[in-house]
Amino acid sequence: MGAATVTSSPRSMVAVAFLAAATTFLLAAATAAPVPAIYVFGDSLADVGNNNHLPTLLRADFPHNGIDYPGRKATGRFSNGKNSVDFLADSLGLASPPPYLALSRSNANYANGVNFASGGAGVSNATNKGQCISFDKQIDYFSSVNASLAQSLGQAQTTAHLAKSLFAITIGSNDIIHYAKSSSAAAGNNQPFVDALIQTLTGQLQRLYDLGARKLVFLGTGPVGCCPSLRELSAAKDCSAVANDASVRYNAAAASLLGGMVARHPDMRYALFDSSAALLPFINTPAAYGFAEAKAACCGLGDMNAKIGCTPLSFYCANRTSHVFWDFYHPTEATARKLSSTAFDGSAPLIFPMNIRQLSAL
Repeated sequence: MGAATVTSSPRSMVAVAFLAAATTFLLAAATAAPVPAIYVFGDSLADVGNNNHLPTLLRADFPHNGIDYPGRKATGRFSNGKNSVDFLADSLGLASPPPYLALSRSNANYANGVNFASGGAGVSNATNKGQCISFDKQIDYFSSVNASLAQSLGQAQTTAHLAKSLFAITIGSNDIIHYAKSSSAAAGNNQPFVDALIQTLTGQLQRLYDLGARKLVFLGTGPVGCCPSLRELSAAKDCSAVANDASVRYNAAAASLLGGMVARHPDMRYALFDSSAALLPFINTPAAYGFAEAKAACCGLGDMNAKIGCTPLSFYCANRTSHVFWDFYHPTEATARKLSSTAFDGSAPLIFPMNIRQLSAL
């Protein structure tokens, strides 16, 4: 007796196709990033080109910035390559959010995330006033984005979208640098300065919550006293103890502030990265972390490449991965990559009460 011939009916073929499509959809859903978008606020550590659109000297849209960025392109990032925001987006499988000032207001897709960060910005509106987008102004811009999303998606969907999104904030370094260079720092008591900053920051973070932020990534200030610019001011080329102390106090106060917000708002979660504690080991024992130079800048002019910033006329090091600092204030791409990896997958006390991966999965 011959082998039976099996034929498929049109109905069974449709069923198979439907099952295949459903499987593909479920697999895609399972591998999709749990975070739909990132909204970024802060200073030059997170700026991806907003200052390119301002009449300011605080910009980085020229060589040798971007020498290691894809296409060797100076995008406005204060780095030889990618910055922390780029690595955060990479880790989440998302595109790095575009600069707000580069978006066309007529057809901008704000649902994919936006970067409001501006080089020179501080917690205080007085910090580099007129040269950057202040933190308060960045929040004003986000308020407009919130309204635009509500108009296009509806309020309920906008609220749900923002609740799932990450709000990444890195702010405070410029305030501390200005303070450390001022006569006020000579008094030797940093706490009143930090208290004033935190009072302002409290209102700013509450305003972001009121506008829909529920998952906050707060990148604390690093040991800014060890940046080449402040180190160069010392006869012994030591780190500025005043600036580093202010940074430690600021990060501790920010942790207390965020903890208090969660107590008042049970639907809010956060991850705070202690950049100061994470970066200091790179500076104190650079060889242990793959670096050869932790004091001088890679790109600049003058003593320690710290007298003048990175410009087309500046010298720059051949091996950028060997330097902790790119210019007189900012880390290299290699440093940003290592710090971002710790923030994403690390643990307390460097990142707490959870890491970014855990926060994004909520």
